[in-house]
Amino acid sequence: MPGEAETDAVPIRTALSRKDGVDLDLIELLFFAYRDFTSDPDQILAADGFGRAHHRVLHFVNRMPGLTVAELLDVLKITKQSLARVLKQLIDTGHVVQLPGPKDRRQRELYPTAKGRSLALALAKPQSRRIGAALLETGPTHRDVIERFLKAMVNPELRAQIDNLPGRPGSRGPNDGR
Repeated sequence: MPGEAETDAVPIRTALSRKDGVDLDLIELLFFAYRDFTSDPDQILAADGFGRAHHRVLHFVNRMPGLTVAELLDVLKITKQSLARVLKQLIDTGHVVQLPGPKDRRQRELYPTAKGRSLALALAKPQSRRIGAALLETGPTHRDVIERFLKAMVNPELRAQIDNLPGRPGSRGPNDGR
C-alpha cells in the first residue's frame, strides 16, 4: 500500500513495558544471565578459534561418550550441515574422535580425547563456579526450584533428553546405556 513503508519507518520513542503483556523482567534476566554464563567459555573458545557450537558439541560428547552423530543432531536440534564444519574442526584438532559403530559400521560414534576432555572441563569449571556462587547468594535450598524452572523452560516433548543424561535419576548410566 502506498505510504505503508513511511508509517513503518516512524520511530517509536516509548519502551516496551509490562503493559505490552510480556514478562520483560524475566526475559531480561535470562538474557543477562546467559550473556555472563557464556562469557568465560567464549574467551577460552576464542583462543582456539572455536565458538559456542563447538562448546555444545564438546559438552555432549563428553557427557555421553559414544553418542552417535544422529543422536547429537537430535540433542542439539541442528542440521547435519550445521554440525559438519564444527565436528570436522574438533576432529581435526584432536578434541574428538569418530569411530564406526560396533553393530552398524555406518553409524559414527563420537568420543572425546584427553585434549577434548581437558577443554570441556576448562569450559565447565567457570560456569560451575558461577552457578555455585549464585546458589550461595540465593540459598542452596532453592536449587530444586531452579532445576524445575529450567526444565520447565524446555519443550515438554524434549524433556526426556535431560532425564537421560548420565548421573540423573533414571538415566541409562555414564555412557548413556552403551
